[in-house]
Amino acid sequence: EEVSYEERTCEGGQFATVEVTDKPVDEGLREAMPKVMKYVGGTNDKGIGMGMTVPISFAVFPSDDGSLQKKLKVWFRIPNQFQSNPPVPTDDSVKIEERESITVYSLQFGGYAKEADYVAHAAQLRTALEGTATCRSDIYFCTGYDPPMKPYGRRNEVWLVKA
Repeated sequence: EEVSYEERTCEGGQFATVEVTDKPVDEGLREAMPKVMKYVGGTNDKGIGMGMTVPISFAVFPSDDGSLQKKLKVWFRIPNQFQSNPPVPTDDSVKIEERESITVYSLQFGGYAKEADYVAHAAQLRTALEGTATCRSDIYFCTGYDPPMKPYGRRNEVWLVKA
């Protein structure tokens, strides 16, 4: 079965990040996402809500067997009007980091994505790219475009980073 993927460049810039270790991915996300949402919503030194940008992505770190290590890092790109001077997070676990633009191979899928879905789609994409493209094996990104309350037509992607 042919896998439909695309190569895309993702914009760099200033990102709000939260890293969680020693927890499975789904559990880590439940801890990290609210922190990012609060920062974006106004829990920062300026007390201003910045509005959401999509997608929200999180980096995962595969083991040699393809399963994921108990570590993840959520990346939220700060909206353009705040890029030059992002508000300072008041929660110490939220960091502001610069990320270069990256080129990724992206595979889109629907539903409420869980760790197993991302792992399966990453493996599917890696297989499709074999012999035609090289990507990093130590990290990949999982993305979501929809708020949790959207039940249908959900868009998720897995991004393998071009080496």
